[in-house]
Amino acid sequence: MSNNVGLALAAEKLMGIEITPRCTVLRVIACEMSRIISHLVWLGTTAIDIGAFTPFLWTFQERETIYNLQEAWTGARLTTSLTRVGGLMADIPDGFEAGLRAFCQHFPKTLDEVDRVLTQNGIWVARTQGIGALTAEEAINWSLSGPMLRASGVPYDVRKDRPYLDYESYDFDIPVGEHGDVYDRYLVRFEELRQSTRILEQALARLPAGPINVDDHRVILPPKHQAMSDMEAMIHHFKQVMEGVRAPVGEAYLPIEGPKGELAYYFVSDGTAKPVRWRIRPPAFINLAALPYMAEGHLLSDLIAINASVDIVMGEVDR
Repeated sequence: MSNNVGLALAAEKLMGIEITPRCTVLRVIACEMSRIISHLVWLGTTAIDIGAFTPFLWTFQERETIYNLQEAWTGARLTTSLTRVGGLMADIPDGFEAGLRAFCQHFPKTLDEVDRVLTQNGIWVARTQGIGALTAEEAINWSLSGPMLRASGVPYDVRKDRPYLDYESYDFDIPVGEHGDVYDRYLVRFEELRQSTRILEQALARLPAGPINVDDHRVILPPKHQAMSDMEAMIHHFKQVMEGVRAPVGEAYLPIEGPKGELAYYFVSDGTAKPVRWRIRPPAFINLAALPYMAEGHLLSDLIAINASVDIVMGEVDR
């Protein structure tokens, strides 16, 4: 859901749209749920790659809980489409808040179990410490971002350094590594799971009432009952569906802190419904470029751990 949010934020910046307070908090919840899902997939599959099977079962069980909540909200599990320019597709359903609160209460216990099994495990430490290390300077030169960059000791997080969605008002820490190796990338992502849980708890506590969409039918479709009974609403509906949302002439670039790193969108508009230029900065695609350099001097078996530590998505890399 982070991809949807980043795309909408860039378009809203270009169009000068201010989203509602409830939408702002719900988008934070959507982003942090996505971060937890992504890191759980990474943690479970990386454990299997290096030879530990049980943490995979624990992490995917927790992932299933988040997927159930996500499906109840969006109607989909993997290919979600929640965010709209100016708001959201739907508000959270009944029981969602209670379900997410219950998750936030029991999830840290699962993390404690994974921590007990992996963090000081001799095999895990031997397979990850000192492997694929990058210094802070090297990580910056390779344009790395997200956990890959922070594991090398660079405390850069878009949520803190270029805040959006009022992230500056949330209390959370940015975990930073020391050695920039596979082990530090594990520690950084592991701690980010705890920090995302903290953010979710704060978001639930401050979630306000009110609308989720702006009252602007240039970008938000009017309710169906209005479109069928009011001529002006029908015109707005027709123009949006047939022509699309028109952005003013200009350009906008907006990055967000995706689970895998800095995800950014760049738009150039000529005033029509289709951008003249639209480019995406994909974090995994850029992070993967450092793989040959990180693998130098290591064994072939180490390449498995190094590649897993990058946390790539092939759909993003092979576009």
